[in-house]
Amino acid sequence: MIEAIILLLAGLGILLVGFKLLSENIEKVANKGLKRLLNKTSKKPIVGVGIGALVTAIIQSSAASTVMVVGFVNAGIMNLFQATAMIMGANIGTTITAQIVALGSFDFSMYAMILAPIGMFMYMLFKKDRFKSLGLALSGLGLVFIALKFMQESMSIFQESPKFTNFLAGCNNPILLLLFGVVFTAIIQSSSAVTTILISMVSTGIVIGNGNSSNGILFVILGSNIGTTITALLSSIGANTNAKRASFIHLLFNFLGALIFFIILLCWPSFMDVTFKIWFKESPATQIAMFHTFFNIICTLLFLPFNKWFVKISTFIIKDKKKEIKSTYIDERFLKTPIVALSQANKETLRLGKLSMETLSLSIDSFLQKNVDNVPIIEENIKTIDALNQELLTYLVKVSAQEISPDDESTISKLHKMINDFYREVEIADNMVKYTKFTLNNNLHFSDAVYQQIMTLKEKLLLQYDNVYDLAINNNIDKLAQITQIEDEIDNLRSIMINQHIERLEKNECSPASSGVFINLVSNLERAGDHLNYIAQTITEK
Repeated sequence: MIEAIILLLAGLGILLVGFKLLSENIEKVANKGLKRLLNKTSKKPIVGVGIGALVTAIIQSSAASTVMVVGFVNAGIMNLFQATAMIMGANIGTTITAQIVALGSFDFSMYAMILAPIGMFMYMLFKKDRFKSLGLALSGLGLVFIALKFMQESMSIFQESPKFTNFLAGCNNPILLLLFGVVFTAIIQSSSAVTTILISMVSTGIVIGNGNSSNGILFVILGSNIGTTITALLSSIGANTNAKRASFIHLLFNFLGALIFFIILLCWPSFMDVTFKIWFKESPATQIAMFHTFFNIICTLLFLPFNKWFVKISTFIIKDKKKEIKSTYIDERFLKTPIVALSQANKETLRLGKLSMETLSLSIDSFLQKNVDNVPIIEENIKTIDALNQELLTYLVKVSAQEISPDDESTISKLHKMINDFYREVEIADNMVKYTKFTLNNNLHFSDAVYQQIMTLKEKLLLQYDNVYDLAINNNIDKLAQITQIEDEIDNLRSIMINQHIERLEKNECSPASSGVFINLVSNLERAGDHLNYIAQTITEK
């Protein structure tokens, strides 16, 4: 019996390592595709279901994908209606794991184990990261079948113990079986692992809850579907109200689905005998896997039309806070999936850039309008940008600490440069406020022509920023030439303005007291153009 327990625990350990290798490296191989998928938040529920199912099938964890959905809601990228559809889809996507494990009951499973060493040879022999990741993914898949073999061996030993088999066969209380599924899944935080253990049991002929019904093992599966929601519930601690609602919707959806099927199975004791046992009589493992898939698809089809009601119920149960802190794109829930974390960090960087340019524009307006009415807004923006700058830099350090590819490291380096250059725009905005205050306090005067030239500088800077934003969002490389051209125009205009100012000084048409403010102000605005050009160069560098 001790040997059986050791084999079971060893198999569970190998299984979890296998799933980790498989999911993390498939994620790397499908890097760009996964990124595009996660950025698509459709208003059509059926599309959301499809995205949720596909993403979960790729990363092999409904808990992980649901945690990401909670993170998206927390970041304000996805509303509750969209999140509900993706959560339903995640429940379908996670059933692919059981289908993979069920393949272990067929003869070729022994050959599938060879994927483990083949994958490692690929990892050691290939130089390209994509092939290395593919090799590790294959190794992970091979480990899944090796783990299944260990578990089946342990179950074969358990099967020889009359006490053990009689105990399981005597577990006829559906509520206890359901609770066992809930608690066991909550402890190991993997419904996939629980399903794998159940498949190993039925593959070796162990019966759960014999009694008057063959549905015993199905009650455990229903319980595991509820238990898997614990991960998302834990992830919502400390999140905003809508993120908590998304976690609650996940729990509500899984609980109601399990409750409906629980009642059906109670009222229909021969359900398994007249359905899946007939349809897949040659493979008990496939029977379990197919029920798992059938259950989640039916629940999704049943509840999808009531998507809005799930949102309404969650809104009724979890009330709005009186003071809700405005969320941003970045969220620590994404750190376990670096490609998503970096995509969100990029969005947050562009948000910082937009706020920086708005602040610079306001500071130029203050000088042009000869008043300080905008200064409180500018100062508040600078405080926000300071905090956001620190938060972004800290977040990027945390992403760097994850297992990331060289391409991801390059992306992090680019984001650091972009953040630094956008922050320089804020420093220039702060300088502009100082020049405005000094001009007003010392009663300095500039000609209308000077104000018109400064207005022209502002317009060129905003046009340059629009092109930088288009380059960043749409990867429109053609914009790079326009950005460089505008930067040259700004440089030329600065030279013209300073030369004209010197001429005015020589003709005594301008006060020497204004010279320091004017030259520094124009030079600062020229530097603002330089930093926008640097950002464009960073975006396009290989």
